Amino acid sequence: MTINIFTLTSPIHNKKAVADATARWLGAIEKITGQGVLVNHEDDYSSYGTADLSLIYIRTGGTEGLFKTLFSENEAVRSRKVLLLTSGSSNSLAASMEILSWLRGQGKEAQILHGTAEYVGRQMMLLAGVEAAKAQLRGKKIGVIGKPSDWLISSDYDAQAIQQKLGVGIEEISMTELLEEIRRRDYPVAARKRIKTCPSDYFIGALEIYGALRRLVDKHNLSGLTLRCFDLLTSVKNTGCLALALLNQEGIPAGCEGDVPALVTMMISHALTQQTGFQANPSRINPENDECVFAHCTIPLDMITSYEYDTHFESGIGVAIKGKMPTGLVTLLKVSGDLKRHYAAQGLLIENMNETHLCRTQVKISLPGSAGYFLNDPIGNHHIIVSGSQKLLFDTFMQSL
Repeated sequence: MTINIFTLTSPIHNKKAVADATARWLGAIEKITGQGVLVNHEDDYSSYGTADLSLIYIRTGGTEGLFKTLFSENEAVRSRKVLLLTSGSSNSLAASMEILSWLRGQGKEAQILHGTAEYVGRQMMLLAGVEAAKAQLRGKKIGVIGKPSDWLISSDYDAQAIQQKLGVGIEEISMTELLEEIRRRDYPVAARKRIKTCPSDYFIGALEIYGALRRLVDKHNLSGLTLRCFDLLTSVKNTGCLALALLNQEGIPAGCEGDVPALVTMMISHALTQQTGFQANPSRINPENDECVFAHCTIPLDMITSYEYDTHFESGIGVAIKGKMPTGLVTLLKVSGDLKRHYAAQGLLIENMNETHLCRTQVKISLPGSAGYFLNDPIGNHHIIVSGSQKLLFDTFMQSL
């Protein structure tokens, strides 16, 4: 990760004093961001906008006119949100506020980064992570294999909004094309070596579904996919649960039931955290203590400490994954299909469960304040569970769109 710093300095200020103050300020920030992250380009703006994050360090007062000239002459500055860094000395903040007010008057997005070196360093890393995720998503394409499942009546998606805001395209792929690939009855042998074998008659068929999906990923140049998986129950008498678990393990976000908003959530969270996500149904909620049970019949294999195979819950056929997740901090995420709403909440995974009347992977999460959201105004039913504390990162990303 690289953060480029560009400076503006009034010529009436003492150059040595300003240079010494700059070294102290950026040195203190670098202790937070890490060595080699900050690159000080002084007043050479030729590489502005090329790093994960570019900031303009307003080192002194009297720089307002200099900024106005820079803005008029530099397309890279005009075309991006302007981030103004201040040190709190030499009238840096006052000048930044004047510049910010002028930018807002021009209808431009802008923000001042101000505070202690520790706070500013953390904000820089947060914003750089968001911008890096945006760059990672731009130009990607996701596949919708089959239409979204009929019961997802509130999980429509706006392909144009997803393309415009994320730079992610959507390609619809027919179930017929998938079934043709499945009939080839072929899969990468290496996949079998990555997982436990299973005596079930369905096991090889589940791998053949994986092989078919993997070929579609390559054929259509997909970075993620969602599958109308219940159609496989009747067409090939099997499930996509194992296939999706394997694809997610490979870093290809893969979701169930043709749920595009869930997949887009997985794509965003993967770009932000480089982690896979568990697409799950809220199955039971206790409004008195905000403990929620989530379950699904597949989970990325790199999210679990151990697993065993079972049949798909609703149908009693196929190969499903019954996995155990590590207990500890998790974050629940979801975006709406038009990206106008999102949900992010931090919780504590407290128990892996093993009930017969739920989908096979089952987790209980303590999620303070969640009952009101889930029971009054949820974004569909599927939500994405990721490890660790990711709420601030996800919120910042969505607020930046």
